[in-house]
Amino acid sequence: MIEIRRYSEAFRLQVLRELEEGKFASVCQAARAYDIRGSPTIHKWILRYGKTHLLSKVIRVETPKERDEMKEMRKRVRALEEALSDAHLKLKLENAYTKIACREAGIDDVEAFKKKHVGKL
Repeated sequence: MIEIRRYSEAFRLQVLRELEEGKFASVCQAARAYDIRGSPTIHKWILRYGKTHLLSKVIRVETPKERDEMKEMRKRVRALEEALSDAHLKLKLENAYTKIACREAGIDDVEAFKKKHVGKL
């Protein structure tokens, strides 16, 4: 036998108010706290009572340490992207110089030249 639960309007509004105030990080967390079964239940309440801003609300809770780590990681990513960009540029220049040198030396097959001399350069 399936148990059907009915919630009062006051209860529904209380849950939505607590979501708005940030007591819960997500709709799922509120559902777990009040033992509300059925994933769409609170979403239906949100739509019914015009609290649609709660549907797209993303709350991220971070400690100061996590925030600092995130800043450091972003700096590191930026530095790595710059290093990668520099490496690509350097490789392009080396390839261009190799082609020019091969052309000047009268070597037609640049790839064969590279394979033959790669360890000696």
